[in-house]
Amino acid sequence: MDPRLLLHSIVGVNVLLFAWELYLIKRQRTKHESTEKRPKEVESVISEEDYTKARAYSIDRLSFKILRLMAECGITIMMLYGGYYAYVWSLAGSSYPIALFMVLHSVISFLIDLPLSLYENFVIEELHGFNKYTFSFYIIDAIKKQVVTNLITIPLAYGAVWLIENGGEYFFFYLWVFVSVVILLMLTIYPAYIAPLFDKYSPLPEGTLKSAIEELAAKLDYPLTKIYVVDGSTRSGHSNAYMYGFWKNKRIVLYDTLLSGEEKRKVYEAIGKELEKDKDGQPTADGKGMGVEEVVAVVGHELGHWALSHTLRQLGTAELNIFLALFCFSYCHNNEALAAAFGFPGGAPSLVSLIVIMQYLMGVYNEIFSLFTVFITRKMEFEADAFAAQLGLGPKLTTALVKLSKDNLSVPVNDHLYSTCRHTHPPVIERIEALKKFQ
Repeated sequence: MDPRLLLHSIVGVNVLLFAWELYLIKRQRTKHESTEKRPKEVESVISEEDYTKARAYSIDRLSFKILRLMAECGITIMMLYGGYYAYVWSLAGSSYPIALFMVLHSVISFLIDLPLSLYENFVIEELHGFNKYTFSFYIIDAIKKQVVTNLITIPLAYGAVWLIENGGEYFFFYLWVFVSVVILLMLTIYPAYIAPLFDKYSPLPEGTLKSAIEELAAKLDYPLTKIYVVDGSTRSGHSNAYMYGFWKNKRIVLYDTLLSGEEKRKVYEAIGKELEKDKDGQPTADGKGMGVEEVVAVVGHELGHWALSHTLRQLGTAELNIFLALFCFSYCHNNEALAAAFGFPGGAPSLVSLIVIMQYLMGVYNEIFSLFTVFITRKMEFEADAFAAQLGLGPKLTTALVKLSKDNLSVPVNDHLYSTCRHTHPPVIERIEALKKFQ
């Protein structure tokens, strides 16, 4: 096939994928713009005042997504037609091409994205009260992420290239095993050693909340060893909770933004952080966060994922995705026309071939598998909610979902197609309706 025609085809397919994403986002924004007043079916979930705030935040976020998407589309077209990868590879030289290419590509990508990221944090998130960054903290944080990312990915890139070039006909299988081992290692290492480089993790202080969580874990035979609180409010006002660990070493992490009242005060006192104060120097009561029983209900939902083997099933889905993608890669990584289309008439280096094929040739496959993943994940969220409800936590989980929706300024009104394709977590209205069946 003529390399130029092949390049046109690749660009065309990727533009269509950008257009599909743009169509979905515009549908969601139109839904929120047209629904000016709070619908009756969501009156029990959100007040008129909070709905107005959430709607404004959503419209701003979706408008920014459109801006980012159009910028990314334009940059992608320029990179592909401008021979970006061949040019960066030539800059890397011949001494340490893999390492230098990875660093250059990472730095260039970071600098290209920086203006949009700054606008997102210091305009959109700041306007709606979520941004907690200072400019200097943001830049230092971003540089630290660049350094850590490169220290991890460069050795992995060398390993992947060696397997591609020395693994023979079935190199894709060996590469899949290599990637799978790396994923398992990262699932173990990242929360314990890498995440603390960026956020402060502190043991949850003794008290009602800790006792309630430990009691629930013991009831379910969950091998809980530690409960941490992460100082997420240093960066953002959004809240979350998760668990991690293998075998008999399980840990639960709560964001400090998830807590309120006495539990939040104790946590802040333990980590040496002051509560936000008003102009009179008194701790503010911003109404965010939730009570002990609601936090326990959220933890019950997370434990449902463990009890129902959702983590293993998601890992299995990810492994299947990686295997299929690498299998497809094995059939086209030595294609001379493809290499020439990206500016390598004599054949593309293995690393560049891996990047461009996975990023640009597998776009349609990635979108299809993404839809499948969203479907599976949504189903798991309903199952975890049902698990918590069967433990008697349904009513408190309902109020917790309402508070999470309010605190994160989530609009409980969605375009059906957008929600189906992009929301890994079902809309709060659907989750509450499902929970009612257990009350």
